[in-house]
Amino acid sequence: MTAETLHRPVSSGQFVVRRQCDRTWKAPRPRLSVGFLLTRNFTLTALSSFMDMLRLAADDGDSSRQRHCRWTVMGLGRELVRSSCGLDIAPWDDLRDVQEFDYLVVVGGLLDDGPQLDPTTQAYLREAVRKDVRLIGVCTGVFALVEAGLMEGRRCCVSWYHHRDFAAKFPNHPFTADELFVVGRDRITCAGGTAAADVAAYLIERHIGAAAARKALHILQNDRARPPDQAQPQPQPLGPAAADPSAIADERIRRATLLMEQNLSVPLSLDELAQRVQVSTRQFIRLFRMHTGASPLSYYRQLRLNYARWMLTHSDESITQIALEAGFSDCAHLSRQFRTVFGIPPSSLR
Repeated sequence: MTAETLHRPVSSGQFVVRRQCDRTWKAPRPRLSVGFLLTRNFTLTALSSFMDMLRLAADDGDSSRQRHCRWTVMGLGRELVRSSCGLDIAPWDDLRDVQEFDYLVVVGGLLDDGPQLDPTTQAYLREAVRKDVRLIGVCTGVFALVEAGLMEGRRCCVSWYHHRDFAAKFPNHPFTADELFVVGRDRITCAGGTAAADVAAYLIERHIGAAAARKALHILQNDRARPPDQAQPQPQPLGPAAADPSAIADERIRRATLLMEQNLSVPLSLDELAQRVQVSTRQFIRLFRMHTGASPLSYYRQLRLNYARWMLTHSDESITQIALEAGFSDCAHLSRQFRTVFGIPPSSLR
């Protein structure tokens, strides 16, 4: 489909959206104006969660009119952009004047070897920064912002699923993978998925009002917006562990188990873990045992052994390399611990 096709009524849905978009941008500027930029293989959930919150907050009724806020999806030449699930999205606009927006949102998704955004779009984002337009990176959209040199000196929020990718690609850049999103003075970065709705709620409450944010959340069947520093949902352990992280009542301990998951090759000390969750080491040990039924050290060791077992059956790396990646000093160290817990040496799985 060409860009010109979008202006002809060959598809009634696209034609109506196009006409509505034209009228919206000729009207007086509302309290919140947002532009979306999509990377290749972007995540549809992140885009739809964010956009639906804006849609539901924009109109007092349920007509999806862009009254209290407005938004558009932009792209060079309005060429189709394929999402990670295979659905193609046609941008509604070319790159508009950056000063028409309060925020520009870069929605990422699957990572590949090339740059997340083309040079022209990167330059467009740099112009936005010069004009004091705030930027938001959602999912791997944060990778695109870092690649464009737009996150220097700023801490990023990265999904736990991509934290190793980020650390490998940007080894010297500060980031967190145990929060839903991070709000800076002029940048917001978000782990992605349904956390994009929480970011949208954050913006709606500040620009339109708390009632509009609550309305949108309730229509989407969400009780409340989650705060930025809430821990990301925990990945399930690979095999038996001391406790199911999702069942841990204390958020500090849930966050500690997430930090363990994210730091397998170079394990954090008990003092570091306690400091990260803002309790004393003694209290941390007591709380951890209370909520998981295991000591922090034994739980951590189990996670690393589970990871090593998974690597043994899902990769071609040597046992020595797997031992190092799982935080053991050498192959012999892994073998001793592995045999104690699983009853067989690592080589038996090969």
